[in-house]
Amino acid sequence: MKLARRDWMSGRLPRIAVIVLLALVTAVALALVSASAGHAAPVVPAPTPPTNPLSPDGTGGLSVNINGPDGAPSSSIVTLIGITLLSVAPALLLMMTSFTKIFVVLAMARNALGLQSIPPNQVIAGLALFLSLFIMAPVLGDINTHAVQPYLNGQMNFTDALTAGSGPLRHFMLAHTRQEDLALMTRAAGQPNPKDLESVSLLTVIPAFMVSELRAAFIIGFVIFVPFLVIDLVVSAALMSMGMMMLPPVMISLPFKILLFVLVDGWGLIITTLVTSYKGG
Repeated sequence: MKLARRDWMSGRLPRIAVIVLLALVTAVALALVSASAGHAAPVVPAPTPPTNPLSPDGTGGLSVNINGPDGAPSSSIVTLIGITLLSVAPALLLMMTSFTKIFVVLAMARNALGLQSIPPNQVIAGLALFLSLFIMAPVLGDINTHAVQPYLNGQMNFTDALTAGSGPLRHFMLAHTRQEDLALMTRAAGQPNPKDLESVSLLTVIPAFMVSELRAAFIIGFVIFVPFLVIDLVVSAALMSMGMMMLPPVMISLPFKILLFVLVDGWGLIITTLVTSYKGG
């Protein structure tokens, strides 16, 4: 019995030692894994309280400051306004200045002479442009004094500057617009009759001014056409009486019309008439 028990114990001890060794290895491995997992776990920051969406004064909203530190508009805003004015400058030049009337009169004078492309359209447009600047110089000066400079100096906001700048142009257009044309545009718009000229809207004044300018331009053009028409009639009758019916009368009358135009200083008379037609306005 003792030998049998000793043999069983000697066979059992190695197994127990192996189990204990495996248990120790497993425990060490679990300890290492838990330590590494705890070391690599990210640190979660504490949640921050929500911010108040209102501004410090409690009004909320978004505000954009377009003025500089001294109250004057910033250079970027001035550049943006300048680019915008340049884009609408042709429309303003045609609709609210004397350019249209001057250009039409000069073109009709060229047609009355019988010259189709002399002087060219570029020359006529350039002359009309600089004559318009000459005539509109007092108006532009008032706009610069009462609207542009106060706005650039920060003494006036953009809305007030726009209102002050449209005043001289409005006065200029009303001074050269017929009452009949204002009534025509008012009736066409379905608006009631205004109490006075100051209550007429600018959208009504501009087309009425254009109609008045075209009417005045055609009257001046008719006066220019009459003497040249007389020359054409005389030359045509002379050729008919001499039996030269195959000879175009324009070839004979053109030198006489140019000679008459030069002798009476035609360009000077036309420009003087155009400039003086805006005096007093």
